[in-house]
Amino acid sequence: MGTSAPSGRQLELVHGESSAVITEVGAGLREYRAHGVAVLDGYPADAMATRGRGQLLLPWPNRVDGGRYTFGGAGHQLPVNEVALGNASHGLTRWLAWDLERLDEAAARARVVLHAQSGYPFTVGFTALYRLDDGGLTVTVTATNLGAAPAPVGMGAHPYFVLPGADGALVQADDITVTVPARTRLLVNDRLIPTGAEHVADGPFDLREPRRLGDLVLDTCFTDLARDDAGRATVTLTSAGGGLAIWQDETWPCVQLFTGDTFAPGERRRSIAVEPLTCPANAFNSGAGLRVLDPGESFGGSWGVSPRR
Repeated sequence: MGTSAPSGRQLELVHGESSAVITEVGAGLREYRAHGVAVLDGYPADAMATRGRGQLLLPWPNRVDGGRYTFGGAGHQLPVNEVALGNASHGLTRWLAWDLERLDEAAARARVVLHAQSGYPFTVGFTALYRLDDGGLTVTVTATNLGAAPAPVGMGAHPYFVLPGADGALVQADDITVTVPARTRLLVNDRLIPTGAEHVADGPFDLREPRRLGDLVLDTCFTDLARDDAGRATVTLTSAGGGLAIWQDETWPCVQLFTGDTFAPGERRRSIAVEPLTCPANAFNSGAGLRVLDPGESFGGSWGVSPRR
């Protein structure tokens, strides 16, 4: 038996001058380039994903407090994989082998069945469709309850974005101008579990108008998003050398921005994660935004990235 890349089989999508690489492990987005310029702070083919880079977060995004929750009158304990904070983090499908299917040169579909297990005794199928076109990259994720009982489901994604400066070299997060169309942000405790919310108006987290990030530290979930006539909410990132519009449809009522200030010096603030979420952290306990799927029921939606030169 030969060797395998840590992230498994790779599928490259190509459309014009844009390309993306989807991985078998976690159905993650490992690389994305537009007009020959890196859009994603990804990872090499001979490495595994770190810090959630490009991964899908299923069947919950962010954290579950202590990994414990009650559903249908029964208590459950998930594996605690964020040991320092004592939480269950970012779901159960990130390290599963997904089935990859190429649809055409610019599109691929990934499928996986998350079978019932200790802590999550529900069987849910997930499908992720990745497509490149003239408008950029679109990702459509769908969850279907394949079991015989209702199942709690949340979804998210964890891409980190980079931008070039005027000289073409990638800039730090400090030099990126950010717009987030959010009226509210969630407040969290020292274990990053939500404790409440506040309006952002006139405060340091009011990013409704374009603002250079500077030294603002973000590991922040924004809600109450303003949307266009098509129902899309759009976060914009711009620099002297380019820009990105990261949009999400109404399936995703929250967006988390993270500047990586807890990373090692070489990685710290070199990119910005913009994470579309169907529910915030700890939704398995709070119920905020949580979808409960009946047997056979599905839900899903799309988010995407539109590079701007």
